[in-house]
Amino acid sequence: MQHATPAGSRSKRSFAEDAYRRLKAEILDNQLPPGFRALEAELAETLGMSRTPVREALLRLQSEGLVRVEPRRGMVVLAISPAEMAEIYDVLTALETMAAETLARVQPDAERMKPLWQAVDDMDDALAADDLDRWADADDHFHRSLVEACGNARLAQTALTFRDQIRRTRHLTLRLRARPIRSNESHRNLLRLIEAGDAEAAFAAHRAQRQRAGQELIDILRRFRLENM
Repeated sequence: MQHATPAGSRSKRSFAEDAYRRLKAEILDNQLPPGFRALEAELAETLGMSRTPVREALLRLQSEGLVRVEPRRGMVVLAISPAEMAEIYDVLTALETMAAETLARVQPDAERMKPLWQAVDDMDDALAADDLDRWADADDHFHRSLVEACGNARLAQTALTFRDQIRRTRHLTLRLRARPIRSNESHRNLLRLIEAGDAEAAFAAHRAQRQRAGQELIDILRRFRLENM
């Protein structure tokens, strides 16, 4: 973690938001891996702020299922078990397939679809360069763009919260799975169905793809016991 010296004019809310964003980013990128422990005072010193905004940030991260706050012991970064991952993917699959179906029903114009096509192009480019980290970022952008494009803000916000919970696990398993060529093809097929206005086919295709991806991730967690890393 990088040290920082806060400006005296910043508000407590600003400090809490800064602590939340920085800690969350480091958890999602596995800089703070599952099982990592730290006292509030240690985190406050590292972040360059008092303990109060750090405590607020930790409680917020706890509500999102990323850490557990322990009295007088600070916090511990939580692991995600295969069972928990299965539950998360069930919810995420339901939300994303609803988003795909909703988007197909309105037959979105090219401007609305542009971020989705760009994300798939970026995924192809990343695979061609054998850059799996860039591929994962582009894939994440695709799924974020899908739920945001459907027009249901509450659905999008809920889906993004669940995607945050699996992002770090996906990065841990990224090099333990087959090259995601099939995933790129599935994403392109989904976009064609959406543009054609075939809502039922878009729903079914995306449901099958998300279930397959979820099961693959769960199988890797079980095989390598990565939930304890």
